[in-house]
Amino acid sequence: MSMRTPLKNVRHLGSAKEGTTHWWHQKVTAIALIPLFVIALAYVVSLVGADYDRVRYILSLPFTSLILLLLIGATFYHMKLGLQVVVEDYVHTESTKVVLLMLNSFFCAIVGLAAALAVLKLAFGG
Repeated sequence: MSMRTPLKNVRHLGSAKEGTTHWWHQKVTAIALIPLFVIALAYVVSLVGADYDRVRYILSLPFTSLILLLLIGATFYHMKLGLQVVVEDYVHTESTKVVLLMLNSFFCAIVGLAAALAVLKLAFGG
């Protein structure tokens, strides 16, 4: 005898089998953001009061560019995952949910790519 109701089978709304992966990605990006943010903040604090050429030189160094690119990637992926959970949990109209999830993905991708392009432009002296 099962404690489950047959309603789940009728609606075909069982587990998507992706919750654990989503949760894991969100936790890994959150942990990765801690040292990346601390390093980026240290750069910002050390560059307070520096002239434009010094700031541009420091930000174009390979290590700095790598840290900034990793920070941008982790930040926007983490943001996408977090906003996806909010939309899935609190938006109940299916069509609105689909539109908001698409906008979330596009916004995070476009702004993240624009930020990465700015870092790459600095790194390669464009």
